[in-house]
Amino acid sequence: MKLGAFSISLSVKDLQKSKDFYEKLGFIQMNGSMESNYLIMKNETTLIGLFQAMFDGNILTFNPGWDQNAKEVECFDDVREIQKQLLESNIVLDKVADESTSGPAHIYLKDPDGNMILIDQHR
Repeated sequence: MKLGAFSISLSVKDLQKSKDFYEKLGFIQMNGSMESNYLIMKNETTLIGLFQAMFDGNILTFNPGWDQNAKEVECFDDVREIQKQLLESNIVLDKVADESTSGPAHIYLKDPDGNMILIDQHR
């Protein structure tokens, strides 16, 4: 199963303070904006999404079809195929993608400890 680019999406209280902190750890802004209330920060191959007032808790995020630079990859598993494999493995999904569609879609699930996982396909 090819899940694509991995990042952690952090729910932050103060976007500017979080940006300043992660910049001191060597992260640079790759995407997003202060006006949009989110920033994607990168340090080598490590990605962190900083999101202010968008969701509660932190989320493990996978992006099928993207590499760690948000560039499209030629060969990837569509989120609906990933969904099918997870359901066949008796994994409970909190949100499913419409199997009759193609292109962008996402699914949510939780690991055994309640950590939220987002598989978010943008293409």
